[in-house]
Amino acid sequence: MRDGGSGRRWGIVGGGMLGLTLALRLARAGGRVTVLDAAPQLGGLASAWSLDGVVWDRFYHVTLLSDRHLRALLAELGLTDEVRWAVTRTGFLVDGRLHSLSSSLDFLRFPPLGVIDKARLALTVLRAAHLRDPRSLEAIPVVDWLTRWSGRSVVERIWLPLLRAKLGRNVEIASAAFIWANIARLYAARRAGMKREMFGHVAGGYARVLARFGEVLAAEGVDVRLGFSARRVRRASDAITVEQRASGTLSFDRVVVTAPAPVAAELCADLAAAELDRLAAVRYQGIVCASLLLRRPLAGYYVTNLADPWVPFTGVIEMSALVDRAAFGGRTLVYLPRYAAQDDEAWGWSDDEVRARFLPALARIYPGFDAGAVDAFRVARARYVLAIPTLHYSRIVPPMTTSVPGVFHVNTAQIVNGTLNVNETVALADRAARDLLEAGR
Repeated sequence: MRDGGSGRRWGIVGGGMLGLTLALRLARAGGRVTVLDAAPQLGGLASAWSLDGVVWDRFYHVTLLSDRHLRALLAELGLTDEVRWAVTRTGFLVDGRLHSLSSSLDFLRFPPLGVIDKARLALTVLRAAHLRDPRSLEAIPVVDWLTRWSGRSVVERIWLPLLRAKLGRNVEIASAAFIWANIARLYAARRAGMKREMFGHVAGGYARVLARFGEVLAAEGVDVRLGFSARRVRRASDAITVEQRASGTLSFDRVVVTAPAPVAAELCADLAAAELDRLAAVRYQGIVCASLLLRRPLAGYYVTNLADPWVPFTGVIEMSALVDRAAFGGRTLVYLPRYAAQDDEAWGWSDDEVRARFLPALARIYPGFDAGAVDAFRVARARYVLAIPTLHYSRIVPPMTTSVPGVFHVNTAQIVNGTLNVNETVALADRAARDLLEAGR
């Protein structure tokens, strides 16, 4: 499908999976596309780094069998044959004890809940999984909805600790659409995997995906400018300019800003006051995430959910339960994420402080853990990761088209009634590209 304005100069601010997918779509529609990113490498939240010689993702990612948008993109990039699938297991920490919650039988044996509570919890999951139109949930606080279906006991014992771990104090303003999106995605994954947790990854991680993406974009004539820190996007005469913080300005016919809402507001300061207010209304959770290389596995669960409030991180991701340890030099790669509101004290912790808080807690969860067997410990931080689906979120979602002709805003805050992951990001890019090209006609 060719753009009615073939040859139009497009500038895309942001080289994450969103910006790269947009660039591919616009280039294949005949546009002349330039991607601008301040980082030294592509990928944004999907970018990779080195951990004691092991190159892997800075933040944890997984592909589900039900991720049709992401899997279609991987096919376009010629990576389908490089996807590896595995059956994984889930752990659950409650009252200092680690339980398996990987099958229906595990659920029936789950000690923290009685028979009635288990029945109500199962009913909640089924209700969410089969709800086709979640718009009504935007008007209901998430805790109220869960209490209605699961009961106060299950909410206090299971749901509330998990919600606080993910949302912190923002749980008070989140709508029930948040839990619906999470349940629906995982339920779809189990259904696609014949009731098993079948998860996948590309061999080599997102370093491989992004390297291939760069090759495909280069073949399509896309100009990628790394180390370009944008300072201001504005309209000047008949062009849109992007000013660099250091020096220099680039001009385009149209510019798409894919930065988070607060950053987009700074870049596009010429927007109308109402638009800036709308961007400011989006509430974000960030993440402080430690990556560890261990000489021995922990418990073999890909994900361990944590319901105990004393733990300073909000989950344990044992990537080696999904990826062959040979990819990590025979070692175990573990992620310890802490989802953090903008005023969370964790933003002030140094890497050494994170280590001093996280390792003793890890030893308390896994008695066999040896802090001396940690070969590498590195911390990644991102301020704006998850846009909180607050009550009536659809009313405040920033629109793609702005009041400045030729300037557009496409951001993961526009994922309505969904959950942040690469599949949803690719789906957003595909929808936005169609809208941008339609507007061009």
